[in-house]
Amino acid sequence: MMFWYGHNAGGWGWIAMSIGMILFWALIVTALVLLFRTLSRPHEHARTPAPPAPTPEQILAERFARSEIDEEEYQRRLAVLRSSGPRTPPVA
Repeated sequence: MMFWYGHNAGGWGWIAMSIGMILFWALIVTALVLLFRTLSRPHEHARTPAPPAPTPEQILAERFARSEIDEEEYQRRLAVLRSSGPRTPPVA
């Protein structure tokens, strides 16, 4: 019977153990949530870059290929595009 009385934790011991157990489980749950969020997030290096926007000449060629415009209009618009040169964005 001395075992029960000699190692009694007392009131403060029970409070400390309770707080310690709550903190332990909070740490475990936090670690699991962070692990889940890290594993479910797509990796930066796995993303493929977006394809570049088509040039005006490519758009015109696609319209010609879909028969939206005839050859005469295609040649005329292509000449206009090539004669105007590269456009620069306006400076604000």
